[in-house]
Amino acid sequence: MPPSMPPSTLSRAALIGACLAVAAAGCSFKSVPDPTLSSRDAAFMALVPEAEFDPHFARYLVDDPTKEAPGTVVVDIKARQLYLVQPDGKALRYGVTVGDEAYGWTGAATVARKAEWPAWNPPAEMVRRWPHVHAMSGGPANPLGARALYLSDQGRDTLYRIHGTNEPEKIGQAVSSGCIRLRNIDVVDLYNRVPVGARVLVR
Repeated sequence: MPPSMPPSTLSRAALIGACLAVAAAGCSFKSVPDPTLSSRDAAFMALVPEAEFDPHFARYLVDDPTKEAPGTVVVDIKARQLYLVQPDGKALRYGVTVGDEAYGWTGAATVARKAEWPAWNPPAEMVRRWPHVHAMSGGPANPLGARALYLSDQGRDTLYRIHGTNEPEKIGQAVSSGCIRLRNIDVVDLYNRVPVGARVLVR
């Protein structure tokens, strides 16, 4: 058995492996710099525990697989990836957590509003399902994380959100109650790029 490597070495090795796999598949991708954070962002995000992270779910500029118009947000539930379509056949790709089989959803929506470190007011249906959940003010312990994009369908609140997380270890899994979760650093980046009124497709 080979000697154990420290986590940082493992992360670098995994990233190199992911790069080689994508290159072999004939796809092009490029890492994307982290967004600038406010002092509040930096302080709150430092309080969210770090987690093992699969580089497959990192933020990259990739060839656009969606064929949608630039500015469209597309969530690929099966792949656990969110794409923000860019001009010239490119897209920004972010790893996500999606709804589990019982609570997932698909369809089209519009970004109705956005919020930084939003408060969480779980809907009555969720409270009935999980009586321990309760309303929370914004902050590092809040399950909505650093940012939230609120989705509507023809002016009606869908009750689904694209938001950050205080459980980054679950990125790439299907475990949420239906909302789409990103790492906090990724949802800040997405929030900065997506305006109110943007089209969202979950499929």
